[in-house]
Amino acid sequence: MGNDDLAGRTCQPCRGGVAPLEAGEVAALMQRLDGWLLSEDGRTVRRRFEFKGYLKAVEMANLAAWLGNHQGHHADITFGWGYCEVAFTTHEAGGLTENDFICAARLDALVA
Repeated sequence: MGNDDLAGRTCQPCRGGVAPLEAGEVAALMQRLDGWLLSEDGRTVRRRFEFKGYLKAVEMANLAAWLGNHQGHHADITFGWGYCEVAFTTHEAGGLTENDFICAARLDALVA
């Protein structure tokens, strides 16, 4: 399964008691994403997109927000002149779930 497989999937609604992925599962999924970094605590995946100017950064933030609304799984987004940083985590699980990796892969597919 590659990034294309993840990008073709849809996030599943979170239900109470969702457990975060184990470290080995996270490591395997991280190998399927390009440009994404795992936070030191292993609870977030993040990617920084860089641009020349402000408008492209705003457009990227809007694209990530649109994806979050479409998938029902929302990213933390920061942006400014020349950059947009997108971070996924599953707050209810207290860490990463497959939804985070699906959204990261789908965002990559949208900007490819």
